[in-house]
Amino acid sequence: MSGSRIVRVPAGVLLGMALGLAELAFLCVAGPASLVPALRPVVARGLAGLTALERARLSTWLGHDTTRRDGGYAFLAARAVLGLVGGYACAAALFLTGLLLFGGTWDLLWGEPEPVPVELPGVKIVTDSGVLGLTGGIGLLAVTVFMILALAALEHRLAEHFLGPGSQELMRRRIAELTATRSGIVRAVDDERRRIERDLHDGVQQRGVALAMLLGRARHSRDHDRTAELVAQAYTESRQLLDELRSVAWRIYPTALDELGLRAALAGVAERSSVPVTVHHGLAGRPASEVETALYFVAREAITNAVKHAGAHDILVVLSEDERTVSVAISDDGVGGADPSGGGLSGLARRVQALDGTFTVDSAPGGPTRITATLPKAPPCG
Repeated sequence: MSGSRIVRVPAGVLLGMALGLAELAFLCVAGPASLVPALRPVVARGLAGLTALERARLSTWLGHDTTRRDGGYAFLAARAVLGLVGGYACAAALFLTGLLLFGGTWDLLWGEPEPVPVELPGVKIVTDSGVLGLTGGIGLLAVTVFMILALAALEHRLAEHFLGPGSQELMRRRIAELTATRSGIVRAVDDERRRIERDLHDGVQQRGVALAMLLGRARHSRDHDRTAELVAQAYTESRQLLDELRSVAWRIYPTALDELGLRAALAGVAERSSVPVTVHHGLAGRPASEVETALYFVAREAITNAVKHAGAHDILVVLSEDERTVSVAISDDGVGGADPSGGGLSGLARRVQALDGTFTVDSAPGGPTRITATLPKAPPCG
């Protein structure tokens, strides 16, 4: 503990005792006064003033900066009890500690210490009053320091509960969140790469091999009719290969999303779906690029899951916004039971959380299923 903190924490605790007395007096008066309509504004100003004093004390003396949340009467009541009881105990312990240390030192230096027998189980010690006073004072000082630190910790917990976490706690939580989302994004990217590799291997590569075989057979055939037939098959295979390449490219990232926006991209998803998909676009403008991309992939993956795994017959996609956030909600009438920890949904959750958004899956067995992603309009920087 630094030297300044050694002074500030006890001073903050003792100041809290005095402030707790003022808070208790205020609460005793505020209860009856709040029953009078004309006095309610005065009571509200008093409540705000005492809360502001508590914020200043916590910040200046205990190093706890709270968020701008109003603790109300419950905070002042809890603070008054803690401040009075804890502050009185610490103040009494400090006074007794000072008395023992001063008295012991006085006896040793200028007084006439008297022998004092101390009997312990199996041990008998004869000491003098000065040494006993100093020993007791040092022991009580250690207990007092522990009491002050414990009371300061309780002050922190109380302020965090009623007034919100401090700046250091917010920073710690933010660092932990960024660490988790960073590792989650790395896993999501790896999963996406594996999926692309499977698409290329199982689709594009197989058609490319078939095309090469057809052309090879046509090249070595001496029968013109057979050669023409093989070339025709190769042409058909090449068209299917191009369609497969376009499909893989579209699944990776659709150009329509950048060129035409989210409405057109989701319209393309609805057209490709084998199940009817209704899209309600309630956005006034285009979100930020990364937010728009996340909304698109959430909707597309949810539609794909509803078609492939839920046996849905109807899917509804609703895009909405408010002053600070944009949301997409995908509902289907399938069998439900979607697992949020599954590969696809967990990857979407990591993508959304990396942008400071929230991702929820409501899918009871038997259905229906509703998947919602809400993201801030202004994505986090860095």
